Amino acid sequence: MDLGISGRNAIVCASSRGLGKGCAISLAKNGVNVVVNGRDEAVTNATAAEIRGTSDVEVTPVIADVSTVEGQQALLAACPQPDILVNNNGGPPFRDFRDLSRADMMEGVTMNFATPIELIQAVIDPMIAQGFGRVVNITSVTVKRPVFGLDLSSGARAGLTAFLAGVARSVAQHNVTINHILPGYIDTDRLRGGLGYNAQQNNISEQQAAENLANDVPAKRFGNPAEFGEACAFLCSAQAGYITGQSLLLDGGLYESNF
Repeated sequence: MDLGISGRNAIVCASSRGLGKGCAISLAKNGVNVVVNGRDEAVTNATAAEIRGTSDVEVTPVIADVSTVEGQQALLAACPQPDILVNNNGGPPFRDFRDLSRADMMEGVTMNFATPIELIQAVIDPMIAQGFGRVVNITSVTVKRPVFGLDLSSGARAGLTAFLAGVARSVAQHNVTINHILPGYIDTDRLRGGLGYNAQQNNISEQQAAENLANDVPAKRFGNPAEFGEACAFLCSAQAGYITGQSLLLDGGLYESNF
């Protein structure tokens, strides 16, 4: 299906690896020029080169921490008026809530709440002016389903979801949409790091922790960044203009609900 976004421009935050990379690849395959971002210069440049090798689009690597003002300025300098913004960022590490300091909590809120809002503030009015805009926020299944040790990440991302609920509806008349994708157990570096924490807590091997976790999922497997990216690309499509303020679960059926 032609998604109707060829020639558009996108900023994909934290896209040198994992979920963000999956989104950048899928957008590029659909003709979107992408700004890819990461803090590791070698990894980010390698991702940019990989995308250039498979898609005939402009790919601009930006080495920056998106949580900082300087990092956001660098992204916006590379693409001042994006048609598409994919908000993504690392989250606080697995940790017992008792061990969280005030500084830890402020850092988590900055990463997973304030940063995406700041970027949306920067791009929303140009999107409105041109009559097209797509914002996709990568949050987590933990917004709906608690995971022990990810309380800070869950709280910040749930707050972002609530904050943007009204915002999404206030700009919908301008063909600007704001949606969220809630990944479950997608096979990324972050998931693998969590398996180490799980193994340590339960005194088992990481392989056993992985098998246990996958067996909790009705699909009996972890998701992969490529299928995640395809969902993101669709939410950025011309055809998705009537979808806004929604949270799309990509979790293999992990979150159990009738509605």
